[in-house]
Amino acid sequence: MSAFAVDRLVLVPDDIDLSRSPLAGHLDAETYVLGAFNPALTRLANGNLLMMVRVAEALRQPIRDGHVYAIRWDGDGEGNGARYVLDAWPLEHADTADPRKFMLRGGGWKIMALTSLSWLLPVELTADGLDIVEIHYDRAVTPAYDFQCYGVEDARISRVEGRYLMTTCSVSPERHSTTLYSSANGLDWAFEDIVLDHQNKDMLIFEGLIDGHYWAQTRPLGDLYFAYPPGSEWRAGPSINLALSPDAHFWKPYRKPGIRPHAATVATARMGGGTPPILTDEGWLSLWHGVEPKEIVGIYRTYWSILDKDDPSVVIRTDHAPLLEASPELTHPIEHQLYVRDVVFTTGIADAGDHYVVASGEADLACRITHIPKARLSRTEATPHSR
Repeated sequence: MSAFAVDRLVLVPDDIDLSRSPLAGHLDAETYVLGAFNPALTRLANGNLLMMVRVAEALRQPIRDGHVYAIRWDGDGEGNGARYVLDAWPLEHADTADPRKFMLRGGGWKIMALTSLSWLLPVELTADGLDIVEIHYDRAVTPAYDFQCYGVEDARISRVEGRYLMTTCSVSPERHSTTLYSSANGLDWAFEDIVLDHQNKDMLIFEGLIDGHYWAQTRPLGDLYFAYPPGSEWRAGPSINLALSPDAHFWKPYRKPGIRPHAATVATARMGGGTPPILTDEGWLSLWHGVEPKEIVGIYRTYWSILDKDDPSVVIRTDHAPLLEASPELTHPIEHQLYVRDVVFTTGIADAGDHYVVASGEADLACRITHIPKARLSRTEATPHSR
């Protein structure tokens, strides 16, 4: 049972019309929606909410004839021409244990390919986020450059100085980069540029300037992390870093650490940004995810922190209890489509007066909207944070 009075799935895979997909007509193979999830969220000028949904479109039969297949966008590298093709790898060279991807054996480092290609679909909701107004297939954001040939993933939208800014992950063999889009109205998006390079995921631009600068949370990934000293309150591993910029294009890493995993719990052994930080009376409200190791994917939960309004490396308050957890009750009607469990991945937030409308990806499958009362984040209900 949900801890919140309003907590539901608002978009599921069967809501997506693949006849209007950018891949339609390109492939001599059947595709399906592996997931419609991880939605960015923002409020439009008309008062409605806009989700930018990641649609992971996958092959119905990725394994056949002794090969495993993946979808790739094929163009000239400057956005001219657009077609989608299939690539095949011999099955004996691939590890297909994870339904979302496969690993290619050989070499001295990890090489991965995806079982789906992702594109971004604008879905307009009512002001409370609970009903679909329109699905804007004609405004989808799709691969257009060679560094996006395996898809565009996991958007986050921030409104800064009257302009909508959207960060995305663009995936290719060249790099796994963060790309920036901008919009004057939240619906029509223009590509700006690559703004962070390889495997710096979950870039969230603060919804407001600090001392005239844009700020962002980032999360660099790697296979090597140096240990904290014995007895430290921190756990080595992926953490949330900070960066600042004069123009939202050129980013300088901030010298102080951001939000780090605590050594006392494995629930946040790995962490990353969730929603773009928004300014409250106390400071910047940041919703982020913590991952507890379990089997292949892990357990994803949503946590929150209040950051100092002038120096967001300073955590004023947080709660070590999760704000949101995966809900089997919500996904029960689409149980037959589940391929991962124990995952809620919060990616958007909008102010709605006495509560926040919070958007999450549920089970890498669907879009979840939760109304979280602001009182839930009050001082009386939070536990102090050791810094």
